[in-house]
Amino acid sequence: MKEWFMKLSISKKLAMVAALLGIIALFIANPTDDNKIYVNAKEMALSTVKDQDKIEVMTLADWLIKEKSDFTLVDLRNEKEYSEYNIPTSVNIKMEDLLGSGLMRNQKIILYGNDDIAAAQAWFVLRSSNYKGVYILSGGLNEWKNQILFPKLALNATPEQTAAFEKVKQISAYFGGTPQLATAEQTTTSAASTIKPAIPAMPKLSTPAVGGKATKKKKEGC
Repeated sequence: MKEWFMKLSISKKLAMVAALLGIIALFIANPTDDNKIYVNAKEMALSTVKDQDKIEVMTLADWLIKEKSDFTLVDLRNEKEYSEYNIPTSVNIKMEDLLGSGLMRNQKIILYGNDDIAAAQAWFVLRSSNYKGVYILSGGLNEWKNQILFPKLALNATPEQTAAFEKVKQISAYFGGTPQLATAEQTTTSAASTIKPAIPAMPKLSTPAVGGKATKKKKEGC
């Protein structure tokens, strides 16, 4: 069951998570509770189908390099994982603390975990609570590692792929990453080998980790 779920596309995962949490909300919602979750199934379905609520890791990397500051990047992992490594500028907020974290409903919020699952759940919670600009970092930290920290150039790469890799190397270096070059041995044995390749060390944080609640940047909209 787990393997089947992991093979689903992010759109299908989001749809399943939205449906499940929507059912749960119907049973646990308290009409007198200000934090009651209202589910707009049509809006959520359209959002999921169009993939309009996902940010690619390359796009985020470009924004960080250009020092864009019109968004709040939220790391949903536990404090230990966050302290070991986090994407620059991110704040660490637990899932259960999201609604009381100080995030504004008119903020642009980008959520990430190790993969898309926790981010999808957090996206549902915030969108159902009338947060407008909520996005998911597509693939989460795993995709950040694959594309930004440890990008890999295939042994038989085309000239176009090699040129693109040279650009990615500069991005990777900016974030302390280590670009990888595939070897002939990796190319011929990757499909059948039972030996796991060595995992590159994560870059050390160059600045102290920033945790706790998000800082209120703007006056909350109506």
